[in-house]
Formats: sequence, C-alpha cells, structure tokens
Amino acid sequence: MALFLSTHVNKVDKKGRVSVPAQFRTAVVGQSFPGIVAFRSFSLRVIDGAGIDRMEKYSAEIDTLEEGAARYEEVRAMLADARQLAFDGEGRIVLPADLAQFANIADECAFVGQGRHFYICEPATARRMVEETLTRKHGSRATQGRGS
Repeated sequence: MALFLSTHVNKVDKKGRVSVPAQFRTAVVGQSFPGIVAFRSFSLRVIDGAGIDRMEKYSAEIDTLEEGAARYEEVRAMLADARQLAFDGEGRIVLPADLAQFANIADECAFVGQGRHFYICEPATARRMVEETLTRKHGSRATQGRGS
C-alpha cells in the first residue's frame, strides 16, 4: 500500500498542470492506475488524494455496509466525487478546475502526506494545519508538565 510523507509545494501552471512530488509518484508505482485519485474532503477545504489501491479498498468496503447507513452514504459520495488523474510524461497531473476552486488553489499547491493518503491544498492552509496541530500538542504538553 502507498505511503505518503512530508509536504511539498509545487507551482500550478495556467493549464492547471502540477508536478506530483517524486516520492508520491513512486508510492503508487505498480498500481492498476498510473496516477492518483482525488476528491473533495468531507471535513476540510482541501482535496483528498490517494493511490487507486486505497479507492479499491473503499469500493470493497461499500459491499459490506448496509445501504442507507451513514458510512455507506459517505463512501458512496466519495466514490462518486473521485477523479482519476493520470500522470503525463513529466509526472504532472491536470488539477480539475472545480477541485482547485474548492481548495482555493491558484498558482501553487501543497501536497501534504498523511500516511496512506494525502491532501492537496493551498500552501498557507498546509502550514496552518501543521502549525495548529503542533501548537495544540506543545500547549497540552506544557500544561501536563505543570501539574506533575
């Protein structure tokens, strides 16, 4: 299964093409689709991305769920919104305009590794997500240390 780590910022050209980080491309080599799959995140104003292997697992999961259940509806919506974005000869994808608009992406985007999936978002959003998490974690450690 693919593993996506680190944060990479790349330029988006006028045609919506953006280079997928080499490490992310390597993570999906050998899968049944030569590219990535992207869809709108349910919880953040970011694009959620993965290899086709992860989407195949979601597809298999839906067969085990009761039709109409909350998780069934979530997976169904995710699969319906997902786009297969093939790599060109230079390792780029074309970012669909509606996805870019959803995530407020213009001239640059950040690929943010999340383990088995990743986010594509505006670079300031990526920085803010990481900083807010680190601030919460460091703040809670400082508070815990005072009471000990």
